Amino acid sequence: MDKNYANRTLYHADNLPILRGMNSETVDLIATDPPFNKNRDFHATPDSLAAGARFEDRWAWDRDVQPEWLDAIQDDWPQAWFAIDNARMVAGEDMGAFLCWLGVRLMEMHRVLKPTGSIYLHIDHTAHAYVKTLMDAIFGRANFRNGIVWKSRQDKGNLAVKQMVRAHDLILWYAKSETAVYNVQFLPYDDAYLQASYRHQDGRGHYRLLPCTNETGGNKVYDFRGIRRAWRFAPETMQQMYDDGMLYQASPSSPWQYKKYLADAKGVKVEDLWSDIPGARGLERMGYPTQKPLALYERIIKASSNAGDLVLDPFAGCATTPVAAERLGRQWVAIDIWDGALGIVHKRMEDNRQLLADIPVVRYETAPPRAHGRRQRGSARPHAQGADTGAARPSHEQCGHEGRAHRQQRHPLRGLRPHLRRCALPATRPQHPAIAGRPESHLESDAAMRPVQHRQEQHPHAGGAAQAQPRERMDGAPYGVGC
Repeated sequence: MDKNYANRTLYHADNLPILRGMNSETVDLIATDPPFNKNRDFHATPDSLAAGARFEDRWAWDRDVQPEWLDAIQDDWPQAWFAIDNARMVAGEDMGAFLCWLGVRLMEMHRVLKPTGSIYLHIDHTAHAYVKTLMDAIFGRANFRNGIVWKSRQDKGNLAVKQMVRAHDLILWYAKSETAVYNVQFLPYDDAYLQASYRHQDGRGHYRLLPCTNETGGNKVYDFRGIRRAWRFAPETMQQMYDDGMLYQASPSSPWQYKKYLADAKGVKVEDLWSDIPGARGLERMGYPTQKPLALYERIIKASSNAGDLVLDPFAGCATTPVAAERLGRQWVAIDIWDGALGIVHKRMEDNRQLLADIPVVRYETAPPRAHGRRQRGSARPHAQGADTGAARPSHEQCGHEGRAHRQQRHPLRGLRPHLRRCALPATRPQHPAIAGRPESHLESDAAMRPVQHRQEQHPHAGGAAQAQPRERMDGAPYGVGC
């Protein structure tokens, strides 16, 4: 699928309509840092470049959750709805609202990722457990790769007295499929390890000695220069290493060892505990309250993309992802709703001009990408079963009292508490563990309260023969090509 957007584009808008306008399977990597549901407001440092930037990380079900989101999640991703509904019961209405807001966006991120793509979602302890369950439902538990622990705080003077110091954030890494790109990275050895291991030296440099034997590895036993062992290498390889002066024998009866030179060593493989990257500091700081360091996102981009690939950040903030992508020779697209986002992108590119081939020209857009064959705004939206009634669905702006009555007619149980709504779910929907084992009489007594039949049997992932109709935005315009 071809991209319907340009490289080096900053979309200044809510990211949901932008994501919905992007063509499917056109993004190689998503690296992003959404709100954490911290139940607080964040403000930039007054005298900084980001002065005036703020966002409210507070959520309420009645205020923030849009009916169209519920339709999209319940109809297209029922497993994700279970995760949201359970979190709403366990952690409260605010957590449910946050996950609903994030869930509709994760659904679109999943759609725009290529099969070889990955998503890295930055989160902290506040909502980590619930977001992990939500991403399991959308991206698949089998596609979970790592929960990366980043030690984000290096200070020693924390005043916490009733609990251990919270010094890390978490980054959830999911692949789109088994074919996702992954490039192994290495860190340099520390001095103590080098002194202890590479303590030998000859004309080629420092080296360590490693055994040539492999007694438990199933290798064939054979004689090599008077020593009979199960050797790690084939006989011809052992002879070549001997001829090249790569073998060492401590005594005539000792098994052979081989020299591994420091110059040939790649280093230590990067693990899922990242304690070597400090938070953004010094000239890198833009004053943005949740800014992340460039080194952190450069490691992510190197791991799961190649030169020329496209990196997307739907929550661009202070432009860490675009700058990191530009420095590493990747294409990028960023989305942010803050009015000063373009100025931050320009400033940070200018600050990094010594590491860039040239200062990029950034495209500034406020409207979603347009796809060929898009339905005109305001045109009728088919009902769930595909019948064209000729009546347009009410817009979000019209969803006042009449809109609530309209939704209540379509879904009589939507206003009920989650545990009551579950008891009246249609029989075609998998029974939730919360009601498993309840008497049949209890469920049958609620039969009259059942809502309109869900479209789960039409969902393309449900395995049924029928196919779901393409979803469209509430303004009548369909999503990007390939939805």
